[in-house]
Formats: sequence, structure tokens, C-alpha cells
Amino acid sequence: MSGHSKWATTKHKKAALDAKRAKAFAKLTKNIEVAARAGGADLEGNPGLELAVHKAKKQSVPNDNIERAIKRGAGLAGDTVNYETIMYEGYGPNGVALLIECLTDNRNRAATEVRTAVSRNGGNMADPGSVAYNFARKGVITVPQEGTTEDDVLNAVLEVGAEDVSPTPNGESFEVITEPNDVEAGRQALIAAGIDYDSAEVEFVAGLKVEIDADTARRVFKLIDALEDSDDVQNVYSNFDLTAEVQAELVADE
Repeated sequence: MSGHSKWATTKHKKAALDAKRAKAFAKLTKNIEVAARAGGADLEGNPGLELAVHKAKKQSVPNDNIERAIKRGAGLAGDTVNYETIMYEGYGPNGVALLIECLTDNRNRAATEVRTAVSRNGGNMADPGSVAYNFARKGVITVPQEGTTEDDVLNAVLEVGAEDVSPTPNGESFEVITEPNDVEAGRQALIAAGIDYDSAEVEFVAGLKVEIDADTARRVFKLIDALEDSDDVQNVYSNFDLTAEVQAELVADE
């Protein structure tokens, strides 16, 4: 498992709960607002907004919610909110590194909720730079495996700066890694090749990863879930890696 993103097999359980689903919708529409504020309400002229809308639709966010978010972000609804991005660094159980990305309109609230979640779940906050040095910004495009092959994806993105194409551990998707500036070209190349994609984002990818056992993984996931319960936390990146044996043990827990 690539530790830069949340473990895919834990996500469907959260999405099945109405409360979690509502929080996920709120975070997705917040991204739409920010993109619309930055580049306007026209999807064709604002690639960032197009990506945010595509991701929201993939997660079944209602069209009415999406339209309202676009209008709020573009200043067309009279109730815009200014959000700022804040990064926090920390360590989870057994020293697993955490990079916590917040998008908030209240810096003090975000800081309190992040610190509380970390301290109550076996982690510690870290000084700025002590974790971030091991992460690099990369474009990450996820492509569902159904109906396509790894070679299909590779052939589509090879000429537009893709650094790597590999299957995700859950066997449901392929992951395309690019430089941040190449993620839009990669997305367009997939569209031109008739290949569907789930998401295309710039994320933080860990350079050096650490393998963890199943017990540590359970505790790390509990901490990540606690962080994601905060409306201000948009993404949690980590440097953990899971062997096939550990993944099988965790799947058996479900």
C-alpha cells in the first residue's frame, strides 16, 4: 500500500454511514468553492474547478450542491467564505509520519481539532519541517481497473509526463503518478483515449516509506479516521506501507 493516501479499503465503510457521507460531501463542495473562487465559475476555462466537480460527481454529490458551491465560490450567491490551507505535521503510533492538510475558515478551530485527534489516538504533533521533508507534491490520477488494462493506461499517459503507472493494492484501480504540472495533461490524455478516471489531484507522496504490522495499521487508521471527522481536515498523508500479508489480515477484520 502506498502510504501517501488513505487506505482504500477503509473508505467504503465510512461512506456507507450517512453522517460520514455528509461530511465527505461538505469537503468536496468546499474544494469546489475554492476552485471557483480562484478561477471563476466556467468549467471549461477553469481546470481546477472541472477536476473538483468531477470528483464530487464520482462521489455522488447532488448536482444542486455542486451548483450552489460554484456560485458561492465565484461570488454569485452573496455568501462567500474565505478558506485558507494550513498544513500540520505529526507522528502516529510507532512513529508513522503524518502530514495533515486543512482547509478552514477558522485557524484556531482547525488547530484545536487536529491536536485533540492526534493526542487522543496515540500520536504527537511535530515541529514544522520535521515530517514534510519526506513528502513531495505529485500529480496522482486514479483510474478504475474495470474495462481497461495497465498497458492501456500506460500507453495513454506515457507521452505526457507520467512517471509511473501501477495497480493499487485493493485491485480496483490503477494509479498514475506525474509531476504536479503534468496532472492536467495526464487527465486530458486519458479522456482522449476514452479511459475513465476517478480523480486527478496534486497530493503529497512520501519518499521513504515504512512497513507497519496489522496492529499498528489499525491504530493508525483509527487516528486518521479521527482526523477526518473534523470538517476542516481535507487530506491526511502518511508514509506507511503494508505488505500483502498485513493487508489480508486487515481485510479479515471486516
